[in-house]
Amino acid sequence: MALTTTGRDPDAKAARRQAVYSAVEALLPKFREREASTRQQRMLPAQSIAELKQAGYFRVLQPERYGGLELDPADFGRLVLMVAEHCAATGWVCGVIGIHPFQLALYDQRAQEEVWGDDPDTLVSSSYAPMGKVQRCDGGFRFSGRWGWSSGCDHCEWVLLGGLIFDEGDVHYRTFLVPRSDYEIDDTWHAMGLQGTGSKDIVVADTFVPEYRTHHQMDGFNLTNPGYEIHDNPLYRIPWGQLFVRAVSTAPICLLKRIVELRIDGAKNQHSGDPTKLAADVTTQELLARASNTIDELETVLFRNMEQLMQCVENDGEIPMELRVRNRYQASIVVERCLEAAQPLIATAGGRSVFLGSEIQQAYLDLLCSRSHVANNPTSFARNYGAVLLGQDNSDVFI
Repeated sequence: MALTTTGRDPDAKAARRQAVYSAVEALLPKFREREASTRQQRMLPAQSIAELKQAGYFRVLQPERYGGLELDPADFGRLVLMVAEHCAATGWVCGVIGIHPFQLALYDQRAQEEVWGDDPDTLVSSSYAPMGKVQRCDGGFRFSGRWGWSSGCDHCEWVLLGGLIFDEGDVHYRTFLVPRSDYEIDDTWHAMGLQGTGSKDIVVADTFVPEYRTHHQMDGFNLTNPGYEIHDNPLYRIPWGQLFVRAVSTAPICLLKRIVELRIDGAKNQHSGDPTKLAADVTTQELLARASNTIDELETVLFRNMEQLMQCVENDGEIPMELRVRNRYQASIVVERCLEAAQPLIATAGGRSVFLGSEIQQAYLDLLCSRSHVANNPTSFARNYGAVLLGQDNSDVFI
């Protein structure tokens, strides 16, 4: 296993950043060319995954100890946006699989060695819903169940799965790390949108998971993660939940971008039912202005929040609870804001948009599909944020 030795030298970090940005940028035309075939195959092509590995993309948040780049959350966000602008499904998978090295860095060293010890390019998928049946046993747990929405799972050798543990009346959540030999992939992914993400079901039939291959949710919340024994980069002092929620809400911004681009192209090159160009239609102009401004707002908040997180931990400070709650809420409203801006553009897109194969219709369906992820439902997060603003205690530990 080759380990880097550059530490946190600013010049070395800048060089690593430039290298991965350039390598990913060179791949973007290929992702656009494969977008249709990716959707048809209902999973990312193996070639795309291999190219992303070669580019170093999946190592952006991976610890340097295991060959990672240890870049910043803002770098993760920018790269996801770059990819998603050219293929939404590829961007979604980059978000989900790309965030897992950060969580794995919080695990016991033994778990990290098992995943990355022989191959730092090993990938991990996930499904965090607490669907697992858990029973304590000597040294760990017996674990079984079925989980959906494991994006990119066909390309991964491990999976992170959610489960609840009941200990003498106490209930707590853990993420269980399971190797490919202990689970099956069930191809259930026949969806109206994001077809190319390959978000299939994971099935586990009574396997053993040692204690050290579990991550306690409260360790993530309280910042008492076992991985701190071997990783001292302040990056890993960012609460895990702060970054995961951006893994499933960042790529959808590019779906609104695609809808805006398609409506602009249509308005410039088509006529409405009357002789007036759609480009001169005041309603179209207003809708496009609002949607474009929404994109700008969402991206500005995304990067401001990520930069604030890094500033806090780099200055050896704690991230204030109100900031954590606010960030969680702002991540949860991204897709909803995109849908609010996209819906009137879709409603006025004209008759051609209703036919199967319509690009603008598919982008809208992809947005609707991304809204189905529980992390993109803002209801509970809005209530919690409002309650905290009113002086009540935080009620969410996944922040």
